Amino acid sequence: MTIRNNMLIGTALSGIIMSLATSASAQSTPSMSEMWKMLQAQQAKIDNLETELAQAQVETIEVKKSVNSVADAIETIPSGGLGGRTQIGGYGELHYEGGAKDQIDIHRFVLFFGHDFTDNIRFFSELEVEHAIAGEGKVGEVELEQMYLEMDIGESTQIYGGVHLVPVGIINETHEPTTFFGVERNAVEKNIIPATWWEGGIGLHGNVGSTGFSYDAMVSSGLDLNTGNGYKIRSGRQKVGKAKFNSQAYTGRVQYTGLPGVTLASSMYYQPDVTQSAGDSISGQDVSAFLWESHIQAKFNGFGLNALYANWSLDGADVDASGRDKQNGFYIEPSYTFDMSLGYLEGAKLGVFYRYSDWDNNNGIANNSGTHRSVFGVNFWPIDEVVLKMDYIIEDKESGGPSKNSMNLGIGYQF
Repeated sequence: MTIRNNMLIGTALSGIIMSLATSASAQSTPSMSEMWKMLQAQQAKIDNLETELAQAQVETIEVKKSVNSVADAIETIPSGGLGGRTQIGGYGELHYEGGAKDQIDIHRFVLFFGHDFTDNIRFFSELEVEHAIAGEGKVGEVELEQMYLEMDIGESTQIYGGVHLVPVGIINETHEPTTFFGVERNAVEKNIIPATWWEGGIGLHGNVGSTGFSYDAMVSSGLDLNTGNGYKIRSGRQKVGKAKFNSQAYTGRVQYTGLPGVTLASSMYYQPDVTQSAGDSISGQDVSAFLWESHIQAKFNGFGLNALYANWSLDGADVDASGRDKQNGFYIEPSYTFDMSLGYLEGAKLGVFYRYSDWDNNNGIANNSGTHRSVFGVNFWPIDEVVLKMDYIIEDKESGGPSKNSMNLGIGYQF
């Protein structure tokens, strides 16, 4: 019962008592007619108070409904949202690269924009500025890394169309600086896969019930490789900027997440002609390309392990002669993360890691042409969305020569 209700009832009782007391003092024995008039007057007061009490209860119910409606509306607003259906987010990285480079660089500034048209149809985009300054003769670039529409076609299946990240590797789809160890993204996925890699096309993603298996399939624009870029995979990315579309690409992935803390995945990419119908310079024939990649990610009680292998096979007279008909690499990265919660830094974490990488973009030639890299480092997360990084790199060529060593620092965030 509310305070107001108690007050109303208390007022009614007080009125009755005072009236009876007044009557008793005025005359010791009121007549029956006077008693009846007194009772009728008090009943009228009680009826009025009951009416006011009922109205107050109705008003209380309406206020509660209004409060609940506002609370429900607030809960529908996503983190970082503008209203209930539009979202913003982003990430960024500032790097100091030591060794021979000895430079500081705003490596990336990225903004996410998304919008839910309905519960089943949504839009997502990612706009990126690299190296701070873009334009003719400048060191940086402005890139539209993602821009696609997605629609649910079942409880566990989505179809999408537009500019989308290719479903291959560990960091190609998840590469915010807070999600990986080391200042720079790993060299194998950068030079072999080559992350970050996006194409324009259509795709499908789905889960196989509750088995822990999921799948991805994508038909898209592809690479453009030739003697001019030396058939080096990373140089063949067209980034969907007036991209040649004479030879489409086909990508598929199977992933398993049925074990707690473990992800197993394998992807395949095939393109009938990476010259985009230009033909190679020796035979004029098509140059086909096939990528196979597999990886594991595991986390258990602070321990972590990432391992990945990727292999390209290209088929053509020109590319065979260049030695780039085979391009492959692998890396393994154990790590351990400590809980560093201290006072106002509740939830802070410190992670240490080691990464060994081995890759070769010229594996088709007889002499040793690969590169080995060891990276030792530490990440500190004061909160999950902010990270400070430091690492030391030792890089050697199989062909010999001095090692390339560098110490690097990084600051990153995401929201």
